[in-house]
Amino acid sequence: MNARTWLVFVALGIVWGIPYLFIKLAVRELSPFDVAWGRITLAVLILLPLAWQRRALRPLRAHLAAVCAFGLLEFAIPYTLLALCERWIPSSVAGILIAAVPLTMVPISHLFGVHEPLGPRRLGGLLLGLAGVATLVGFGTVSGWRGWAGVACMLIITVCYATGPLVVQRHLHAVDSVGSLAGSLLFASALLLIPAALTLPGHVPSRLTLASIAVLGVLCTGLSMIAMFYLIKRAGAARTSVVTYINPAVAALLGVVVLHERLGFSGLGGLVLILSSCWLATHGGHPPRAPAIEPG
Repeated sequence: MNARTWLVFVALGIVWGIPYLFIKLAVRELSPFDVAWGRITLAVLILLPLAWQRRALRPLRAHLAAVCAFGLLEFAIPYTLLALCERWIPSSVAGILIAAVPLTMVPISHLFGVHEPLGPRRLGGLLLGLAGVATLVGFGTVSGWRGWAGVACMLIITVCYATGPLVVQRHLHAVDSVGSLAGSLLFASALLLIPAALTLPGHVPSRLTLASIAVLGVLCTGLSMIAMFYLIKRAGAARTSVVTYINPAVAALLGVVVLHERLGFSGLGGLVLILSSCWLATHGGHPPRAPAIEPG
């Protein structure tokens, strides 16, 4: 990767560590559907005019299934479940569990034609990742049925986040990035509209909550998704997913410092094990690169 790609890579890792804090703040007053719909719709309002100006919407007709699948897997399902589970588990734990995305992508990638051998190194990474998750959730960091339900939600989110970039690499790599994002976000927004409307609060949310939704929508969804497409097209989905080496540390730091969450030795141990497993599972892989499409 060149210097510009590395810069985007590091910036995306930092930006993707921020949402867990702001979701935790927003979900205190809003339902998970409202948090998810609010951030998605804000991103739509930013990207849809750009896609229209670039005439990038009409070509999406030939890729409608992939656009809808990406909207479902990358936005509608994980954003809703993430807001839900942060009612039950610390934001720092949620951020660390997301670090298993590159690990999850290893077996899933075969379903999308990205065939890489599962040698001893990667098999060791998978086993080490399981040990990391067990350490994180099995030694007091998570407790009660709500905590375990939150962990279950995070596992579903991990699968979604591992699958979404593969959909892009396999089916949307030749489509304008802004158009694909706008179409996928629009589909996710329409899908969540009715549940969000039915769970609206009976009062106007506080400024902090509205500001949190604004950060989630503009920075952590709209702009970060453009950066993700940029990286997928230049480095491949598997390498892009390694950005999760950075964001769990950012999420854990913000959770401990700002929200005064207690991570403990089990949380730190789980973080180290999961990140080490991701390095083993993805190190040395050279997934096929999709053609680089320069923004027009």
